[in-house]
Amino acid sequence: MMAKHAPLTGCERTFDPGDVIVTKTDPKGRITYANRVFLRLSGYEEREVIGAPHNLLRHPEMPACVFKLLWSTIAAGREMFAYVNNRAKNGDHYWVFAHVTPSVDETGAIVGYHSNRRAPRRDAISVIRPLYERLLAEERRHGHRRDAMAASTAALLDFLTQNGTTYDAFVFSV
Repeated sequence: MMAKHAPLTGCERTFDPGDVIVTKTDPKGRITYANRVFLRLSGYEEREVIGAPHNLLRHPEMPACVFKLLWSTIAAGREMFAYVNNRAKNGDHYWVFAHVTPSVDETGAIVGYHSNRRAPRRDAISVIRPLYERLLAEERRHGHRRDAMAASTAALLDFLTQNGTTYDAFVFSV
């Protein structure tokens, strides 16, 4: 059973650039492994996260279209890098630069996902945050979830097209 979220505190947690947060999930996104850095930063105990959906960490100020892009990319067997704002158990938040890869068996079938996250550069967050705020504003303009997702996805694609880039290239350019 998923724990009820604490109210957002507005406080940001930071972590050492040398720290690496590691989690593994099954194909449905349920956590199968979490390292000590993850547990310390998120504020959860291992027993609370093993078997829980990884979206337990989803901060409400993260645009859904970024997760849609992430899931469609990794489900297709490709790696993805993304800036993500996570929610800690107590309502704090922490930014990460995530590298998510599919884990495959000997036949090439996806058996889960592996995510390594590092502390992002502060100047990168100052570029990412306004983009994510625009995408969220687009989502909030629409009453239906499907319409909100379509609108924010279109806004993201429009931003990337206007800048002559892809999401992958963009995250490495900031």
